[in-house]
Amino acid sequence: MATQQYNDILQDFHQYPQRDSLFISFEGIEGSGKSTQIKLLSEYFEQNGHQVITFREPGGTKFGEGLREAILQSDTPLHPMAEAHLFASSRAQLLHQEIIPRLKQKKQIILLDRYLDSSLAYQGMARGLGVSTILKLHQDAPLNLLPHLTFYLKISLETSMERQTIRNNKKDYFEQENHDFYLKLIEGYDHCAEVFPQRIKTIDASTSVEEIQKQIIETIKKL
Repeated sequence: MATQQYNDILQDFHQYPQRDSLFISFEGIEGSGKSTQIKLLSEYFEQNGHQVITFREPGGTKFGEGLREAILQSDTPLHPMAEAHLFASSRAQLLHQEIIPRLKQKKQIILLDRYLDSSLAYQGMARGLGVSTILKLHQDAPLNLLPHLTFYLKISLETSMERQTIRNNKKDYFEQENHDFYLKLIEGYDHCAEVFPQRIKTIDASTSVEEIQKQIIETIKKL
């Protein structure tokens, strides 16, 4: 199994003891529908009496949002290792300042748009740094905290491009990458799902919004 090659590193990772609060991340390439499903899941939890907060990566704190602006608006290619460390810096502050304090409370739901798996896919696979390099960068606290559950909304490259064309938004630093980069991203996310089979739930996101939401809620109910 894919997990075995990373055994020595993965033993340093952990999930916060699951009590009343949950930490859930969403992953997928551009156009996979993460924002829509995060909004719908937030409404579901709120209707069931939970306090819900959503974050995005990079971002979520004043420090992180500053890094987000610097990365996504960059007109100069960044070294892959610089990218990896910038994302890790934003993530560490978000965990320290926002996520971990909430996990210590009751009935708190943290929904996060991108997390560790994005770094594994983007910098580890697509940029060629290697999955082990990214995992080692996250071995120490607070970066070694894993979500209780991750939804990987999987779509094809063709579907991604079609949806991006429909949205017609100005492309940021990563969205300007070529098809080969996107194919490596998909390969990276698929690999993450193999490395973390208990945590990552892969969902075919080429179906309807309603069908995707149904699968997400059904998975949540099994926790």
